[in-house]
Amino acid sequence: MELMVAFAVGIMTTTGVFLLLRKRTFPVILGLIMLTYAVNLFLFAMGRLAVDQPPVIQDQGNGYADPVPQALVLTAIVISFGTTAVIVTMALRAYLEANTDHVDLESSEVGGLPR
Repeated sequence: MELMVAFAVGIMTTTGVFLLLRKRTFPVILGLIMLTYAVNLFLFAMGRLAVDQPPVIQDQGNGYADPVPQALVLTAIVISFGTTAVIVTMALRAYLEANTDHVDLESSEVGGLPR
């Protein structure tokens, strides 16, 4: 199970970095989203993958699932949702002002004004 999660984190990280290097804004946003998913899965896997274990210590002491990585992942999901909303808003504003969604826009192309 740990090997499968490690491969999933690696594939999502690779895909995210690949999409971050694209020239248009939509793949860049998708790359950031993929990287946040990879980080969330990595944080979740840090607490060891436990199946059918309670999230808190009980009197029997048979084992428990570590709640700290779960809390970190929940916090990271909220932060990544807000960050994604801000990035999408900035990309939409840049598209509306420049009439293109290229990331590497030169200053001579902005607003149609010469240098």
